[in-house]
Amino acid sequence: MNIIFMGTPDFAVPTLEGLINSNHKIIAVVTQPDRPKGRGREILPSPVKLAVSEANLVVAETNKIDVLQPEKVREPDFIKKIKEYNPDCIVVVAFGHILPKDILNLPRYGCINLHASLLPKYRGAAPINWALINGETKTGVTSMFMDEGMDTGDILIQREIKIKEDDNAGTIHDKLSQMGSDIILETLDGLEKRAIKRIKQDASIATYAPKLKKEDCLIDWSIGAKEIVNRIRGLTPAPGAYTSYNGKRLKITKTDYKIQDSRFKIQDLKLATCNLQLAACKNGEVFEVNRNGIKVICSNGLIVIKALQPEGKRVMGVGEFISGHNIKAGEIFGGINGESVR
Repeated sequence: MNIIFMGTPDFAVPTLEGLINSNHKIIAVVTQPDRPKGRGREILPSPVKLAVSEANLVVAETNKIDVLQPEKVREPDFIKKIKEYNPDCIVVVAFGHILPKDILNLPRYGCINLHASLLPKYRGAAPINWALINGETKTGVTSMFMDEGMDTGDILIQREIKIKEDDNAGTIHDKLSQMGSDIILETLDGLEKRAIKRIKQDASIATYAPKLKKEDCLIDWSIGAKEIVNRIRGLTPAPGAYTSYNGKRLKITKTDYKIQDSRFKIQDLKLATCNLQLAACKNGEVFEVNRNGIKVICSNGLIVIKALQPEGKRVMGVGEFISGHNIKAGEIFGGINGESVR
């Protein structure tokens, strides 16, 4: 097939590379415009554009892939350009725009999307994050025909994986992006052979994964231990779950937890510095500090912080952090107006 590929972030790169190395021909790649990134706000290309640049270095001038970076996909000039390519299929992976009907109806094999969830669960912009935040035990990837809705088209192929306790958004992202490359190639092969059955989504069981907001990343120490750990896993490595300490943002990147039970009370709920009982402790209160972890009180137990990232610094283990910070039992994370209090 002659294919136009649309994608932007790292997640899309394995699928693009798989298509470049297949028997299909990528006639153009569409990605988001170069954007300012990082602390210096340097204008940088998307990961997909960088991948095309690397691929173009090793082929003859006549085989180089065109890169298009429209601000809006509904612009008449852009739609006209896509029509001129006359693609057999458009493959879309985390592109960042909803395509208009004029583009959806253009390719003879349609527009195919790769989505990082087991649709109809977790339609939307952040399916990996919300699956982990909500404590799911499995997730996967889905290839589907695109329509004018948000991830509502007919399902073509699905593959699932188990979510392990040590997984976070980063590890699941990498697993699904690699799996997605194989799924798209299998989907295109099935379409050519007319061997794929389209399955309509059951809208009654659909769930949503909206774009993450700043408030989604703030740790609420008043909820359960497992829920806090799941939120941290779902936001690691980016955008990051955070609390506050000494008036500054402190990202938490690796944790364990202990649920309150009789054994836990005997072993862990005796403060070395005073005789306070658990009931007298506040949510978000530092319970114990040592090089093995910072223990923080939540509604039904303890969160054990193993790795964290102070504002403006890199991720570090808890041992390194306490060497440079005089954090003590009794301090409060995430206090009034975002500042730490005693």
